[in-house]
Amino acid sequence: MATLKDFRNNVKPNWCPGCGDFSVQAAIQRAAANVGLEPEGLAIVSGIGCSGRISGYINAYGFHGIHGRSLPIAQGVKMANRDLTVIASGGDGDGFAIGMGHTVHAIRRNIDVTYIVMDNQIYGLTKGQASPRSAEGFKTKSVPSGTIESAISPLEVAMAAGASFVAQSFSSNLKQLTAVIEAGLNHKGFSLINVFSPCVTFNKVNTYDWFKENIVDLDEIPDYDYTNRVMAMTKIMETNSMLTGIIYQNKEKKSYEDSIPSFAKEGLAKQDLKLSEADFSKMLTEFK
Repeated sequence: MATLKDFRNNVKPNWCPGCGDFSVQAAIQRAAANVGLEPEGLAIVSGIGCSGRISGYINAYGFHGIHGRSLPIAQGVKMANRDLTVIASGGDGDGFAIGMGHTVHAIRRNIDVTYIVMDNQIYGLTKGQASPRSAEGFKTKSVPSGTIESAISPLEVAMAAGASFVAQSFSSNLKQLTAVIEAGLNHKGFSLINVFSPCVTFNKVNTYDWFKENIVDLDEIPDYDYTNRVMAMTKIMETNSMLTGIIYQNKEKKSYEDSIPSFAKEGLAKQDLKLSEADFSKMLTEFK
């Protein structure tokens, strides 16, 4: 049985010292070991940005995709080989800007993939521009007078799109973050996990101390019921999305794979896909 060490490789992360992404990497490795995965049973697909490097820092199958496109790739991997546990990852710019269309449709599709977003409310790799998660008035190099747009709420969007699993955590809380990722990996369906992952170099507003002062921890609310969709949405709006823990889970909603009547039991990776010349010619004829 694999342990935490089995998910480590010799590639040293080049994130800035203090970056929240270090904790996300550690939490994924811990969670993978805790749920009983083996390195060859895990695939991590990432997009572009500081967070995009994570697919090369974990001993598992890794795919570094293009900006905003980690989810299409991850869904394709899962459909081809459903025996793999698939994690898609990216930043808030990756998932909630250029990749937002993919995010919404992956949520409503409910394919069995866990999507971990490292949310630092800024574009870090490109040196500090405002992102869709930057608060109104947030000043950066790209908007020195302050952004005039309101920040997008990924939790509200996910709930409105019919998500079956929504969670949020803070990179400073490794214990909770690990537990949340474990729950996402065990969930049969699409899991959105947004992680407050401070950028210590370019974001001097949303710091570790700022998050600690503003976060509401659902684990400390004894009567919170994460199976209650109305309660989840209400709590999101009451806290302005500044809450952590498992926010909502619907175990009854069928995954995309289980909803297709003609879906073969064996994934494409294990099917005998040899095509005879006669069958190939017939198929070409249909397209003429």
